[in-house]
Amino acid sequence: MAHKFKETYNKLKTNRINKLVVIALRIIVGAVFIFSGFVKAIDIMGSVYKFQEYIAVLNLTNLTGSEVVLAFAVSIAELVLGVLMFTGCLRRTTPLLLLAMMAVMLPLTYFLAATGAVPDCGCFGDALKLTNWQTFWKNVAITLALIYLLFFNKSVPCVYGPIIQWVVILLTALLGFNIAFTGYNLQPLIDFRPYKVGTNIGSQLPPMSDNDFVFIYEKDGKQQEFSIDSVPDDEDGWTFIDRKLVKPDISPAKKAEMNAFTVYDDGTDITEEVLDSTQNQLLVLIPDLPKVNRAYAFTLNDIANACNKQDVKLSCITSSSNEEVQKWYNLTEPDYPFYGGDDSEIKMLARGNPAVVYVEHGVVKWKRTFNSLPAKKLLKNNTPISKLSDDFEPAAKLWGFLWPYLLLMIALLFVNRIYPVINYIINKIKAVRHKE
Repeated sequence: MAHKFKETYNKLKTNRINKLVVIALRIIVGAVFIFSGFVKAIDIMGSVYKFQEYIAVLNLTNLTGSEVVLAFAVSIAELVLGVLMFTGCLRRTTPLLLLAMMAVMLPLTYFLAATGAVPDCGCFGDALKLTNWQTFWKNVAITLALIYLLFFNKSVPCVYGPIIQWVVILLTALLGFNIAFTGYNLQPLIDFRPYKVGTNIGSQLPPMSDNDFVFIYEKDGKQQEFSIDSVPDDEDGWTFIDRKLVKPDISPAKKAEMNAFTVYDDGTDITEEVLDSTQNQLLVLIPDLPKVNRAYAFTLNDIANACNKQDVKLSCITSSSNEEVQKWYNLTEPDYPFYGGDDSEIKMLARGNPAVVYVEHGVVKWKRTFNSLPAKKLLKNNTPISKLSDDFEPAAKLWGFLWPYLLLMIALLFVNRIYPVINYIINKIKAVRHKE
């Protein structure tokens, strides 16, 4: 029985159709992991926030504080393993490592799909949103493909030789780290979020309509509320008393789709006042005020004074509590106003704690972390604020990482094939001479 099974297995391994299936599965599975690792590395802070969410939901308190390390490790690991799978490198080890990863992800995504504990798994970041059930079944399909590859992946050779494969790992890991590190220190090199550069933000919510009100009627001394579609007739004995506004429940993600970034002052919506489209703005976004270095306060005061000279309004927007804001006021005596904002919206607008966004007549012109802001250019050279981020061009920086990587990968392939080609030519020459 065992002998028959081995014989069938060996026949299947050498079968042409099986080899084509292996190649197809390598490309599909590899592409999925390359895409997943790439988008995670692009928006590394988005991955950090997602890990914070997982840790809170699963009560993994021992992992608190390690979110940045986890985000870097997972994104680079997925990118490297995706490239290894795509090119057929480490034919036995790569499927094993990916199956080990799926052994964690498969039950986790089933738990999320069954419970809804986290509405979005974040497997493809903000680049591609899947429902939790779609993610689970995607992982089931990948796991089945990896099991198949575990048995048959060695039947198709790798495009690179054994020594070159380690260079591929090193180059891909370096690419992933550079992309993630740049996104962590500056901003994501591709902005998958709603508030992109060039977006008009602010008071973009649709105007109030009758659907945003309930109508109060009275009958036999009792009052009842009706929507616009269910208002009763006067003939039924109802008398109109009043109407009242009911604010629609719009999630941060839905508001972001409408570019409706909202600013509050003690709970009052003052977006139109703060994001005045007739004035240029420098917004300092602070999701977590207690974690901000107090030394930044002095630089912020200097930047606020420089902004006044250039007729640019500087405002701080935070999701921290009033008590935390008051503590900051007491310690730093700021020369700029503080406003409230939704934590999710702040993090959607720009990554960083703090982050800085320049808005010109309501349009986002540039954004970056406060730590990377070239404040000396503003304070010493009086550089226009609109030009303060000219040294950071995300698309150019990304291609600056990708082109050398792609050219080196092609060069490695060429170098890797030189010896077999030369050897083939020599053998052909020898065969011709032998016939003569």
